[in-house]
Amino acid sequence: MFKYFPTNYVWNLSVDLAIEMGARIGEIEEMCAPLQEAAKAPDAAGTQAFRETWVRMADKLCGLAEEDEARGRMLSAGEKYRRAASYLITAERLQAHNAPGRLAIYRRELELFLKGSALLGDPVERVEIPYEGTHLSALYYPAKGLRPGQRAPILVQLNGLDSTKEMKHLVGLPAWLAHRGVSSLVVDQPGTGEALRLHGLTARYDTEHWASRVVDWLEQHPAVDPKRIGCEGVSLGGYYCPRSVAMEPRFACGVAWGANHDWRDVQERRLQKEGDFPVPHYWAHVCWVWGAKDIDDFMRIAQNVHLDGVVEKIRVP
Repeated sequence: MFKYFPTNYVWNLSVDLAIEMGARIGEIEEMCAPLQEAAKAPDAAGTQAFRETWVRMADKLCGLAEEDEARGRMLSAGEKYRRAASYLITAERLQAHNAPGRLAIYRRELELFLKGSALLGDPVERVEIPYEGTHLSALYYPAKGLRPGQRAPILVQLNGLDSTKEMKHLVGLPAWLAHRGVSSLVVDQPGTGEALRLHGLTARYDTEHWASRVVDWLEQHPAVDPKRIGCEGVSLGGYYCPRSVAMEPRFACGVAWGANHDWRDVQERRLQKEGDFPVPHYWAHVCWVWGAKDIDDFMRIAQNVHLDGVVEKIRVP
């Protein structure tokens, strides 16, 4: 791990994620250099300072991108808009779920990501999958060189506890797969991204409830081979993915990018102050994600989040 802040694991993780999404090291320095003392402050004060410098850089990049657009430099503008989106993703991710202005930052990030992608000619497409009277939002990225009528294998990609579909797209797996003939569908499943923030859809341990709706939608997609639908999950997605593949037999394969067999045990150890937290305000965050009233209610819900008796049902690679 690149440790810009010697005493703050959560902020270091955030900086490293931003670098994976394409941050420029000079911009990292400009955003983080003023934060050395704030990194030692309690969560609320320090997180607000982090937000201010990262949003300020996003504003700066948007101003430069607007100048590029005015001069016809669309690719340069697109790069800056998408990088601005990545900095807003990073700032928003660290906020308490009820922090004033958090939702506005999130909505702006969605807008800048799509605007930047369009200017870059990125073939990513935002799609909506019907679910529970509303929808799950996802990013569809086609395999490169698909001919009309041709169907490609596709990998459904799931978030972890606090990632979003835009973050996963910017890290680069969909483009990497596209060059190898595989399409991608990066989903904001319940408990993450748009599902949680805009529709109030909280996480559930029986992931097949929503994963099956995703497969239903893909089976009707004209460019998807319905017999070659895979599933991948990162971090807590290392629970969501194996559960989905075990309980939804139409998945052809599964990829647990960081297996997460017994998440209830992880929470019990964290309650005993063992291990690092991925985000500030951790207990309030997990209660929000899982729709729990308080920590006791969350720990009750977490008792179901394990793969005992589940992985044995997996019948695919």
